[in-house]
Amino acid sequence: MKLRKLLLTNNACYKAGKTITPKGIMVHSTGANNPWLKRYVGPDDGLLGKNQYNNHWNQDKPGGREVCVHAFIGKLADGSIATYQTLPWNHRGWHAGGAANNTHIGFEICEDGLTDASYFSAVYNEAVALCVYLCKLYGFSEKDIICHSEGYKRGIASNHADVMHWFPKHGKSMDTFRADVKKLLSAENKTVEPVNKKYYRVQIGAYSDKVNANAQLAKAKKAGFTDAFIKYD
Repeated sequence: MKLRKLLLTNNACYKAGKTITPKGIMVHSTGANNPWLKRYVGPDDGLLGKNQYNNHWNQDKPGGREVCVHAFIGKLADGSIATYQTLPWNHRGWHAGGAANNTHIGFEICEDGLTDASYFSAVYNEAVALCVYLCKLYGFSEKDIICHSEGYKRGIASNHADVMHWFPKHGKSMDTFRADVKKLLSAENKTVEPVNKKYYRVQIGAYSDKVNANAQLAKAKKAGFTDAFIKYD
């Protein structure tokens, strides 16, 4: 994942300053054929490229709408894929159009024409990686991830189709997305199995003089025999 930060401090949502305790993640897509991050994130930081129309979301109410999400995934000026965090993760976003604004971190995947398999694969994998990052940050599991259309079915978001108007065109669904998040989470959470070491005890001698015995004990510990001890018979 290529994660950068450019907070939308001029957006009315950011200026509202409300925070939440995140309980899940909501996946959105933009609903417009424009895969460039500069369309939504600005101003240009040297990587995004200049938005010639200046219609990015770092303004009070973009297009007259009360909208703001926690992150965007899409193309940088050089064509590579990146994620931009645009709100603090615990900030109350304006993304769901319902109660999920109070509970969910929301991010947008910039759509293209919906038919480019290579672009879809790149942003899909970036979205999986972002969800893994957030799951580890907040202790979520893959079960805590939904898309906007699933939020609508649960009655916590407005009636939008994303992302199920796009994912199935490339053989994916939110179930496969959650499975991929779970797989990556499991891979990253694997711990190295402890190695069972063998220890060989060595008798280094018997001494009638206590001072000599202590001196030999000190030598043994210095040599690495940390469990050496004196046994008095």
